[in-house]
Amino acid sequence: MKTALFFSSYINVVIKNISLVITLSEREIKGKYKGSYLGFMWAIINPLLLLLVYTFVFSVVFKARWGAGVGGDKLDFALVMFVGIVVHGMLAESLLKSTGLILNNPNYVKKIIFPLEILPLVNAIAAFTHALIALAALLVVFLCTKAYINWTCIFAPIILLPLFFYCIGFGFILASLGVFLRDISQGIGFLVTALLFLSPVFYPVSSLPENYQEWMNVNPLTLIIEQSREVIILGKLPDWMELIKAYGLSILSCFIGYAWFQKTRKGFADVI
Repeated sequence: MKTALFFSSYINVVIKNISLVITLSEREIKGKYKGSYLGFMWAIINPLLLLLVYTFVFSVVFKARWGAGVGGDKLDFALVMFVGIVVHGMLAESLLKSTGLILNNPNYVKKIIFPLEILPLVNAIAAFTHALIALAALLVVFLCTKAYINWTCIFAPIILLPLFFYCIGFGFILASLGVFLRDISQGIGFLVTALLFLSPVFYPVSSLPENYQEWMNVNPLTLIIEQSREVIILGKLPDWMELIKAYGLSILSCFIGYAWFQKTRKGFADVI
């Protein structure tokens, strides 16, 4: 009962400050491309450029092939890999910004009364929006090259939602740790790079030995990436039971992160 009341307090804060959440989210999304001529197009161009580089390296230089269920040409390899890049990019963007959420906004801590707990939410909304834009670009490429779109792609946002909640939960923890442990921002850079290769971005989980597959499935990105490929590329329905588990774990991460944030926030003003 106390747990439910504790977490509902965060929901009440969000509802009470919903207009502020919307305003800050818009500013965060637009601010990333402020002053650039291409604006939101960079949300599409950046992952596409990475896609071209990775496709050349893995499918041309290393002559990698994806395996069963996916065509063997370079285009199919690129489309499948693009999904992994987008999903990983969503988490990477959120994690890299999270460590500075409090440090980069000292006025919110010292000079004004501000609901600091909405900052991880705003950060997650921006990352989620950029991921949706990139996936929309993928669908356009898919339509232009394949002349059809799998109707199951409508489930893609539902599959990404657990990752959205993970971004909030991890955001709470990293925002707090970033205040007290300044070195953590350096470690997150390494973690993000490591996750790129320790997640099924460039290869399917099925290509690994069984004992490694078990460890790979511990990675929260694994299910999101694999299920996103199923609905977008292969036209299959999601694994609803696995998604329900993912929703439960991701919401639990929100609770743990929020509890940690609330416990440590009293010390922010003393350190900043």
